[in-house]
Amino acid sequence: MENVPQEWRMRRREEMMVKSGGEEVDKETLMMELTKLVQEMVRESSWWEKRGIDCSILTAAFLCLPPAFMLLSSSHILGFSAGWILMAVAHAVITVKGTHLASHGALSESQTWSRFWAVFFIEICGSFSARAGVQGHIKMHHAYTNVVGLGDSSVWKVPFLPRSVYLFIAPLTLPLITPLVALAHIRGQSFVVISRTVLMVALGLFSHFWLLVHVSGFRSPITALLCMFTCRAAFSVPYIHVNIFQHIGLPMFLPTRRPKRIYQMSHGVLNLPRNPLLDWIFGHSLINCHVEHHLFPFLSDNMCLKVKPVVSKFLSEKQLPYQEDTYLSRLSVFFHRYQELMVFAPPITELVGVQ
Repeated sequence: MENVPQEWRMRRREEMMVKSGGEEVDKETLMMELTKLVQEMVRESSWWEKRGIDCSILTAAFLCLPPAFMLLSSSHILGFSAGWILMAVAHAVITVKGTHLASHGALSESQTWSRFWAVFFIEICGSFSARAGVQGHIKMHHAYTNVVGLGDSSVWKVPFLPRSVYLFIAPLTLPLITPLVALAHIRGQSFVVISRTVLMVALGLFSHFWLLVHVSGFRSPITALLCMFTCRAAFSVPYIHVNIFQHIGLPMFLPTRRPKRIYQMSHGVLNLPRNPLLDWIFGHSLINCHVEHHLFPFLSDNMCLKVKPVVSKFLSEKQLPYQEDTYLSRLSVFFHRYQELMVFAPPITELVGVQ
């Protein structure tokens, strides 16, 4: 029989903790019921469904890179533009979808390979620290989703920026900021971690630059760097939007008054609708299956999509929220309520009888 993922075992223990009044929680809690339904679907799924589809998308992104570099050498504007678009899309798939799946260990059942893919995607491809990425995303954001001061997505807030600058201009600087933030995060780490991170990030950046010069034929280092920067920044605006739209503005909880997991995630996470472009580039777990992803973070993008009907039906039957909104609607909310959502401290939500 397939091994039960560690997250499921941890979740079982969490749901069976003792209440403040001393009574043991019934084993058949809502989270346990939903977990059993999802676990059954995972057991019945093939490797292709669990990992193969997402690995194929990532492989296709890497296969797009050689023709992209060749097209960028074209003297015709259409050929050059095609190469630029191809590289921008491939880079976004690798550095958003790839790094996200790698940080969750969703690309392999082997812990050794999972660690390798985390370093490869996060550090070499994503120019960030694998240790800091896993610590911040898995151990803080997922463990303390919408808990004030811990996983409340405040890392994305830059209160001194005007709303138009923050929403549409500042995200374009992500390719420059990301390596600098990585260096700040590895301060105080062991010499081995610091050396590996610096070397891997430098390898990824230099490889991209070298290929633009020697394969694409850029004669000027400045134009090569400019092409490199614009390709990496192409999808940074929707990337920032997605990260703030799906949590900020939803219920926030105090660390001492955090509700049970299923209530925390159903109230504090929002799905965007299906989007043909962002679904494939960012992955279902970041777009239209974000609720499912936060309930079961070890599932791949395709498996989140597969269990989506079961999760939405279950939450509806138990009269729990299943929050969804459109991209443009959320953009309008953040544009008109920018001060309230991105500058001021969020209001605290208390779920009476649950916390």
